[in-house]
Amino acid sequence: MPNPYFQFKQFTIYQDRCSMKVGTDGVLLGAWADCSSSQNILDIGTGTGLIALMLAQRSPKAIIHAVEIDEESSTQAMENVLSSPFSEQIKVYNTSIQSFSNEATETFDLIVSNPPYFENNLKCPSENRSLARHTDALSFEELIDCALHLLAPNGKFCVILPTEEAIRFGHLAQQKGLFLSHQTKVFPLIEKEEKRRLLCFSQENVPTTEDSLIIELERHIYTEEFKTLTKDFYLDKK
Repeated sequence: MPNPYFQFKQFTIYQDRCSMKVGTDGVLLGAWADCSSSQNILDIGTGTGLIALMLAQRSPKAIIHAVEIDEESSTQAMENVLSSPFSEQIKVYNTSIQSFSNEATETFDLIVSNPPYFENNLKCPSENRSLARHTDALSFEELIDCALHLLAPNGKFCVILPTEEAIRFGHLAQQKGLFLSHQTKVFPLIEKEEKRRLLCFSQENVPTTEDSLIIELERHIYTEEFKTLTKDFYLDKK
């Protein structure tokens, strides 16, 4: 049975009732997204509340709106927020991003999402886990439309996706008027193929900058660049 909680340096994530558990993807996005000048942040599909809490820790003056469609996950995310030092910064909404977008009266200078990406795959036995992992309830096109509607003119939209899905997502975003300003290619090990891409979009059509990140030199031996990126969150990485 997986551990019901995950301990970070400044907060604890309980995850036993959440459809998606704490994973490296969420930690990467929460540590990587540029929130240096952000005041109003939106986390789409917050799950456990991990990314919202990471961004609150990194941006003490920002207000974070965390949207989660699954009721059990949103309840546990709220509990994680309330037991953290950042409860005054984060608001959790149990709703779909489509409904939130339709009702929103403000825009955001940073939008982040660790979105569902499986299409045409066998579904999980758990309906809630399928909701979190598959695009049935939130297609890439719908996610991009919502981000465009909610993004401030100079805002940034950041996501993490597997490589193939990231390429497709980038093409769709550009067709709709969101342009890839920066991407980081993520490699699990120094000799392994790229597995993930961290993508940052804006409404300004500028040349894309690119870099890469290797997570491990060998099993459980982490690179200095990964340790530097996540040092404010993980208790220890050797």
